[in-house]
Amino acid sequence: MSGSAEKVYLAIDLGASSGRVTAGLFDGERVRFEEVHRFFNGGILANERLHWGALTLWSNILEGMRLAHRTYGERVVSLGVDTWGVDFALLDRHGDMLGEPFHYRDARTKGILPDAFAVKSREEIFAETGLQFMEFNTLYQLFAMKRAKSVQLESARTFLMMPDLFHFWMTGEKVNEVTDASTTQLYNPLTQGWSAELLQAFDLPGDILCELAQPGAKLGKLRESVATETGLRNATVVIPGSHDTASAVLAAPAASVPGEVPDWAFLSSGTWSLMGVEMPHPVVNEECLKLNFTNEAGVGGTTRLLKNIGGLWLVQECRRIWSHAGIDLSWDELVARAMESPPLRSFVDPDAPRFTAPWNMPDEIQAYCRQTDQAPPEHRGEMIRCILESLALRYRMVLTMLESLVGKRLETIHIVGGGALNEALCQMTADACGRRVLAGPVEATALGVVMVQAIADGSFGSIAEAREIIRRSFDVKEYLPGPSDPWDQAYGRFGVILARGVR
Repeated sequence: MSGSAEKVYLAIDLGASSGRVTAGLFDGERVRFEEVHRFFNGGILANERLHWGALTLWSNILEGMRLAHRTYGERVVSLGVDTWGVDFALLDRHGDMLGEPFHYRDARTKGILPDAFAVKSREEIFAETGLQFMEFNTLYQLFAMKRAKSVQLESARTFLMMPDLFHFWMTGEKVNEVTDASTTQLYNPLTQGWSAELLQAFDLPGDILCELAQPGAKLGKLRESVATETGLRNATVVIPGSHDTASAVLAAPAASVPGEVPDWAFLSSGTWSLMGVEMPHPVVNEECLKLNFTNEAGVGGTTRLLKNIGGLWLVQECRRIWSHAGIDLSWDELVARAMESPPLRSFVDPDAPRFTAPWNMPDEIQAYCRQTDQAPPEHRGEMIRCILESLALRYRMVLTMLESLVGKRLETIHIVGGGALNEALCQMTADACGRRVLAGPVEATALGVVMVQAIADGSFGSIAEAREIIRRSFDVKEYLPGPSDPWDQAYGRFGVILARGVR
């Protein structure tokens, strides 16, 4: 196809710190990206509660759609939205939103797990959901609202996850997309439906949940008001893997045999790190429960067996604190300073609860180091090096658990997402894990959103074919592990430090 004949698929990719509308242009052989609109996202503190600005996000989505129509006109075939998981909006009987959605880092679920386990044991909840226990999971957010006698929950008639909300505002159709629904700890991966047992046990209104929809489902054309506002009268809304990790994993440029466990792990690297294996089936057993891994629905009927790891959020929060003090340093400047600092000196547990939403991340990191008998990082470069090396060592720990769960050695780690641009972290990951790392594509989440639309459109016929086109379209960078002795010694110290830390 010529440039003017390229099909255009829009990916509306909302992350925890930014959002963007990106055009995927497919010429029949390769796909390329053009950014249409980028905007800020983040928590908004009001009345001591942390919320998302859903209406502000919607305004930016509309602006991106308008710009896309201005640029590509009738070549825009379809569009779809992905976001982070667990968070949701509640609608009243008129379909109006009952307040801005809560942010998963809001404090209302802090310390809630023991109370939840008094209703249903950890073992019983895991048997129903196969999901990793994190106190901000949707189940515990709803449980907190129920205990507080929330007027919003009492008035709710519809429950929509964040991407479902935007798809509803686009089309008027209310569904819960399955990859995002699987992050709620209310979805049963074995029955592939909502858990009536947990809804009843926690006295939650199951009637507000919607029908589950699969990635690739066509919701239809835009509402008349939205079509008029944006100009996109002929575009179809196609549900992607609307949980961002589901879309990112789809875009990993790896080969898999259907029905078999692959020999590669994925590492979706951004605000969060999510490390796992694309499995042909859920793994819901005692070892998975003990290791606190999660089974989330993937695109194409797969299961993402993974663990959440506190990712580059720690760096982002350090940058925020330094910026407030008038010190604005780019990612490249911070990494350069890190690489000039002494290696393997001090470590933190990226998953320690104290790093979930601290007031001052640099102070919290220094306090953790002092409390675990380490010399705290004093300079910004030392701080960033501490974070990056700690992440790499945590990846090694999680990889070891993952190989135990799947019963085979995972030869390659595919790093996708923004973290693939961090060459220092990619090399540290290869060194710490002793594995080949393939980094890229950076635009993995948006790419996954686009590829589901292209399959739904008939541009190609399968995920395997989509991945072949991704390999043809995007470069990946290879990192090979260096000498293992320094990292082996550091890994031993890391385990001792985590045991000392207060989790």
